[in-house]
Order: sequence, then structure tokens, then C-alpha cells
Amino acid sequence: MDLEKLADSLCFGGRQQRWRHRSATLGCEMTFSIYLPPQAAAGTPLPVLYWLSGLTCTDENFVQKAGAQRTAAELGLILVCPDTSPRGAEVACAPDGAWDLGLGAGFYLNASEAPWAAHYRMHDYVADELPALVEAHFPASDHRAISGHSMGGHGALTLAFRHPGRYRSVSAFAPICHPCDCPWGQKAFRHYLGDDESRWQEWDASVLIGQAQERLPLLIDQGEADTFLATQLRPEALEAAASAAGYPLTLRRHAGYDHSYFFIASLIDDHLHHHARGLYPGA
Repeated sequence: MDLEKLADSLCFGGRQQRWRHRSATLGCEMTFSIYLPPQAAAGTPLPVLYWLSGLTCTDENFVQKAGAQRTAAELGLILVCPDTSPRGAEVACAPDGAWDLGLGAGFYLNASEAPWAAHYRMHDYVADELPALVEAHFPASDHRAISGHSMGGHGALTLAFRHPGRYRSVSAFAPICHPCDCPWGQKAFRHYLGDDESRWQEWDASVLIGQAQERLPLLIDQGEADTFLATQLRPEALEAAASAAGYPLTLRRHAGYDHSYFFIASLIDDHLHHHARGLYPGA
């Protein structure tokens, strides 16, 4: 597989890079960002945290705004950030230009409805194709963790619950916890998956947590000044489902914090240490 390097900068002794490749899963060219900490120069495979961003974002939002590289360098963690949807002239987009459907809004699922099914298979891309590429071309091990924000938090949770044994820890900032019962999720699911709402449950973290086959370390942070909290995010649904399933969940609520990257930057170190404990057992 051909990889084209788009950017490469020194950052806290490591390399912050951006790459383009042709995705067989998505049928288009994709970009991803990767932070290689200083320890990667030795060539020994390092664990990887996959970060999934939210609506309207690209692979660059997290690496430019979250301030994660310093602690990733200290902990020896590779950070991999995919884009949030397929892109390109051949890829379907929302006919009305909506920001919550289509480009930048792939919802980390595998679409089954036309015209979306031809390209919108972000779940398989993140679960299979991207890790295989990263582990083949970079000093990355198969010790993986996953995290994300908002739509990306939904993606991180569903990927972790649907793929036992794939990840060693999971976390999220302000995730869409119950997409079957919120406007963003209902709109996306109806377009991508069709009108049969029973199929939507296959992509809903508040349903999947009750079917989870393993108990991963799970950390969620939610700002109480988040304007999307009551209508879109629904953490109380996930909290109730986790309790019913006996799934250990650390859900922290923070007064005054909103949905922005200022919130993420304020707490990203906690999440990196959370994942390091899962990726470096006994450390």
C-alpha cells in the first residue's frame, strides 16, 4: 500500500505527521494524523491510542487543539487520528449541505443504504484497515486503546463493545451515548441504516454495553455546561445500562465545562494515563 507523507514536524522530541493513502474499505483517498513519540526512533513497537473526532472535524483537530503530545511523549504512546468520514468527489454528501450528515459525519458505522453504503464504512476502516496499515508501516504494536469526542466518543464506545479483545482500554469525552434516542443519531441512522429501528441498536453504546463480552477500563468525562448534554449526549442512559449490566464505568461530571476542545485539553492527560495503565500493565 502506497503512503504519501503530507506533513512532518518535530514535537516534544517525537514526530507529528500526516499521511494520505487509498482506502480499499472506503473506496477513496483518506488522510490520518499520527504522533510518534521519541521512543519510536528505537524501532521497538509501541502501543497505540486511536482517537476518533466529532462532527465536522478532520484528522487534524485533535492534534492541533488537544495538547496531547507532551504526555504521549512521556508515556511512550503513539496517537493515531483518522478522518471522520470518507471524502472526495465520488463520495456522497448531504444534499442540503447539512453539517451533521455525510462529509465529516460518518458516525463510525457501516452504512447499508444508498447512496451511503458505497463509501461510508468507517467502522470497518477504524477497526481493521487503519490498524493493519499503522502496524505494517510504523513501529506500532497490536496493543491498542481507543478514545474520542462526541460522535467520536460514540465511535470509540461502539468499536470497543463490538470487538472484544481488540482494545485494552476505552474512554470518551462527551460521547453521544444513546444515538437511537437523540436527534443527531436518529437522523444519521435513518439515512445510513434505513427505517428499521431494530438495526439501529447494533450501533448504540447504551444497548451494546449490556451485550459486552469483556470489561475494559472505561472512563467518560462530561461537561455540565455542554449545550448538547440533555438533548444529544444522554450519559444517563449509558450510566443506567452499565449499572444494569454490572459494567464498571467511571463517569465524571464537571461543572462549567462545555463541548469544546478547551474541555478536552483540560483533561486529556487523565485519559492518556488511563490508557497507559491498560496498555502498560504493571507500569
